[in-house]
Amino acid sequence: MGKLRSGEAELVPGHTGRPRPLWNLLFLLWTLLNCGWGGSAQGPGEWTPWGSWSRCSSSCGQGLSVRSRRCIRFSREELCWGDTHEYRLCQLPDCPPGARPFRDLQCALYNGHPVLGLQKTYQWVPFYGAPNQCDLNCLAMGHAFYHSFGRVLDGTPCSGGSQGLCVAGRCLSAGCDGLMGSDAREDHCGRCGGANDSCLFVQRVFRDTGAFTGYWNVTLIPEGARHIYATHRSRNRLALIEGDGRSVLNGNWEVSPPGTYEAAGTRVVYTRASGPEETLRAAGPTSQDLILQVLLQEPNPGIEFEFWLPRERYGPFQEQAQALGLSLRQLLPLEVEPQSSEPHEAPSAFPTQTPNSTPDPCPPCPDTRGRAHRLLHYCGSDFVFRARVLGHLRQTQETRYEVRVQLVYKNRSPLQALEYVWAPGRCPCPPMALHREYLLAAQRLISPDGTQDRLLLPHAGYARPWSPAEDSRARLAARHCPV
Repeated sequence: MGKLRSGEAELVPGHTGRPRPLWNLLFLLWTLLNCGWGGSAQGPGEWTPWGSWSRCSSSCGQGLSVRSRRCIRFSREELCWGDTHEYRLCQLPDCPPGARPFRDLQCALYNGHPVLGLQKTYQWVPFYGAPNQCDLNCLAMGHAFYHSFGRVLDGTPCSGGSQGLCVAGRCLSAGCDGLMGSDAREDHCGRCGGANDSCLFVQRVFRDTGAFTGYWNVTLIPEGARHIYATHRSRNRLALIEGDGRSVLNGNWEVSPPGTYEAAGTRVVYTRASGPEETLRAAGPTSQDLILQVLLQEPNPGIEFEFWLPRERYGPFQEQAQALGLSLRQLLPLEVEPQSSEPHEAPSAFPTQTPNSTPDPCPPCPDTRGRAHRLLHYCGSDFVFRARVLGHLRQTQETRYEVRVQLVYKNRSPLQALEYVWAPGRCPCPPMALHREYLLAAQRLISPDGTQDRLLLPHAGYARPWSPAEDSRARLAARHCPV
């Protein structure tokens, strides 16, 4: 076969006389007709990218922002899977007092216009008793009927006080991702759609029984804690103070009524029924440390408490609790361990020492330095004063100091020139040496029968050697205590 001349095409075997480019074009058209246009559906179409979010539908309070996309498909392809529109909750500053609700404005649009084919006009107000709360149901003022004007505008609250908003005629709530109708929920750690794997669940029972009437530390609730819960059944009172010593409830020997209190950036719901049960609840997260205390008036039957804490905060939580005198080994877990059949002594208010032939040396005291510790004890104590230690007497479970009061910074009742100050254990923390002067922060404890009235220096409390610098720090701390 000779060479092809310019403009000639090679013949396809079996198709003599038909050029190959023309055959390729016909084959392509046949493929498109059978597979794309004339054949069966090959699956759903494809979405275009989402458009940008619209402006909020409301100028104040809650509203909706919307974005859309389009479905690109051939004539016989299935529709795209999903929605063409997506709605997002937008939260603006609260509406000013007296602002007219959105549904009221929509009903008022029909004021003075004839409806129902009649010439008579009416004044309309929202009616919430109709079945579909996302219809614009309006009541004719002065008459016993209402009329539905179709759907309310998107972003209208479903009903008075409802958190849901109407979207395309349906009442939807926002998930934690802000999307309306989303099932996304926060886990206990505060992560949207999480699996509770970034935090730890602290759940314990405080069973210590104090020797005297007064305030006793139950637990430190650290910054970042969520889903806080505490409860007990007794005549005792739960008390809550912030890290700077400010009393939130049941502090300063005053009984607080049940209700909602603001503390550490969250709302604390305090309930006490007519019976002995008392509870504290807070959603969190806390913006600063809180101290949960109990005001003992009778033996403690046990205080259950729990909260969720970020994993990275659990180690510092243990260290802080020990520094504040909260013995974590006395906060028993809820699981009940098998009890030994041997008789044992009832738990005491303070740790006891096992009798030995040679007494063990006193363990080191926790570090209590720092501004936060000073504020906590200065603001939370009944007495702050400068005193010289004249003598001390160590007993089985406590140590008694005899002191001479030299200067009073704070007192809830008069102090004598000579006072006894009691500290728990034979090895009190912090220790005080004879014939030295200290700045002391003490609490007043009265026995249940009223026969004993003592000044108590708590474990890991505030007893710092007095100096002019310590005097300045004490006076500065007084300025930060709530009145």
